[in-house]
Amino acid sequence: MANHKSSIKRIRQTIVKTERNRFYRTRLKNIVKDVRSAIEAGNKEEATTTFKVANQQIHKFVSKGILKKETAARKISRLHKAVNAI
Repeated sequence: MANHKSSIKRIRQTIVKTERNRFYRTRLKNIVKDVRSAIEAGNKEEATTTFKVANQQIHKFVSKGILKKETAARKISRLHKAVNAI
């Protein structure tokens, strides 16, 4: 167990950040899954609307520091390419 005040505080902060990151990463997976399921169903309208939501959310996650900018760009690019292929 930590002995210093600063290390105890750091442990508390890490727990909070871990929970927050877990929430956002799960949300990201669900968003991408929604777009993929719309693509597999062949529903162009639903795929484009879910892609717009996904695009906004992914950019929001970048600003919060959950994702790196390059990772977000790669995910958006692949989703956009898949939506356009319908």
